[in-house]
Amino acid sequence: MLAGMHSRTLPLLLALALAAAPTLARDDHARARAWVEAGRVLPLAELLERLPPELDGRVLEAELEERDGRPVYELELLAPDGRVLELELDAADGTLLRQKVERD
Repeated sequence: MLAGMHSRTLPLLLALALAAAPTLARDDHARARAWVEAGRVLPLAELLERLPPELDGRVLEAELEERDGRPVYELELLAPDGRVLELELDAADGTLLRQKVERD
């Protein structure tokens, strides 16, 4: 689909997406900060320290969401061996809810 896009359309779409990203990131950050300050969730850094060594990695992406009234961190980590790990953690206590290795 992208190969068939007009040469001016794709850059415009990318520019629009990048322009919206800071606003979304600020909103997520503000919500996360408010939830941490209210004691509803643990700070992400604390949860990362609690991960077992086999789930160690560099954070590529982190999202804080609410599912069925429960705060959940969705993480994408780059493991030292090059695998990309997708994790879901209960944001209140750090319980691992789901783990998946992303395939190429």
